[in-house]
Amino acid sequence: LVKTADLDPRHNYILGFHPHGVLVAGAFTNFCTYATGFPQLFPGLTSYLLMLPLWFRAPFFRDYVMCAGLIPSDKESASYVLRKRRGGRAIVIAVGGAPEALDAHPGTFNVLLANKKGFIKMAMEHGAHLVPVFSFGENEVYDQVENPRGTWLRWIQERLQSIMGISLPLFHARGIFQYSFGLMPYRRPIYTVVGRPIKVEKKQKPTAEELDALHQLYMDKLSNLFDEHKGNYGVDKDVHLNFV
Repeated sequence: LVKTADLDPRHNYILGFHPHGVLVAGAFTNFCTYATGFPQLFPGLTSYLLMLPLWFRAPFFRDYVMCAGLIPSDKESASYVLRKRRGGRAIVIAVGGAPEALDAHPGTFNVLLANKKGFIKMAMEHGAHLVPVFSFGENEVYDQVENPRGTWLRWIQERLQSIMGISLPLFHARGIFQYSFGLMPYRRPIYTVVGRPIKVEKKQKPTAEELDALHQLYMDKLSNLFDEHKGNYGVDKDVHLNFV
């Protein structure tokens, strides 16, 4: 977990996590297990990672994810956290969601964000500051069967995703006792860089123009964060984010 600026615990925050990757490993490790020192780096903040409501219907697994600080990714649940007036709450949203997992190939930097404005509207309605987060290495821990847009495999995956609400990437990596094939992730580092907060003024009914302006500012800040830090984590200087 890499900190670039302080987050004042007197405010609430929405952390936009990019990219989703296959299993959102960086977000879960950093913002749920606290294994990388989130409470020490951002004192006074409690983080909550949003997860598809479907998983909260599974017995026992539901209790496990709730103990880890996950909450359903619906507006009611997220708003409940952000309504705390004294601040100190941070919800983490993998903005690209399940569809972005289908683009999680090593060496790719596709971010499903161009038309994602729901979290922007929520930030304005609650006056929660926006924080862009980029996880370098998120797409490197698994290989995925090639599924370019327009292929029959991608069509089936997108069709199932629209019906079930979850995507089904065909991924693999290493085994427990061998490194050639399995479902364990490769031993590769993930560097989750938390950017500087974007101050957001509370407005119950923002106009379309205001939403578009803040959305564009967020994309610019995320792109700047990526360009500023990519050289530290093995990304070529000529590589830039591709907003889809």
